[in-house]
Amino acid sequence: MRLVKFMAVLALVTIAAMAMAELNQFGVADIQKVTFSDPMKIGQVVLPKGEYKVQHVMEGENHIMIFTQQKVANPAEARVKCQLVKLDNKAERTQLLYTQDAGNARILQEIVFRGETAKHVF
Repeated sequence: MRLVKFMAVLALVTIAAMAMAELNQFGVADIQKVTFSDPMKIGQVVLPKGEYKVQHVMEGENHIMIFTQQKVANPAEARVKCQLVKLDNKAERTQLLYTQDAGNARILQEIVFRGETAKHVF
């Protein structure tokens, strides 16, 4: 029975390590920070302006980014699937690429974090 439990734990650790290796091959951090100076639509959610913790996680084979508002009592949150696109070099600065709809709402399309070697495309 102990051997079965050990093998199950070992299998879970191996799967987690493989998922982390996939993230690390793109040179992205697990957690970043970003500030929006205006409301920003990410996926189907409009986030208010402010500071956000951005967590990059794996859900199966999907890359998911979780934006969580910081320094507020009731933080806004958005979860969005992203695709990693390799960059030629490490990013020298954080950059946001967004479009605007007819009502001038900003819609996040891509984000690049300083020091990473991949951009996140939504």
